[in-house]
Amino acid sequence: MSKRGTDFLYKWIPAYVPETVGADVISVAELTQKLFADAKSVGISSVEIEEDTGSVYEAILDAIVHHDAGLVG
Repeated sequence: MSKRGTDFLYKWIPAYVPETVGADVISVAELTQKLFADAKSVGISSVEIEEDTGSVYEAILDAIVHHDAGLVG
């Protein structure tokens, strides 16, 4: 398990998932790709994030749907 990957995800979501973004497939997919690119830039792989948190796509979608991006986790 990767606490570092989990911490990155839960800090990234409130910073980059605006409450006004739509919960459409393209928006969520674009945010997912941005998260993975940002993680890679600091040396965290997508596998490291998802091994403990599960699907990043689902975590972002959940944050959008519930409009509580700061409370995810």
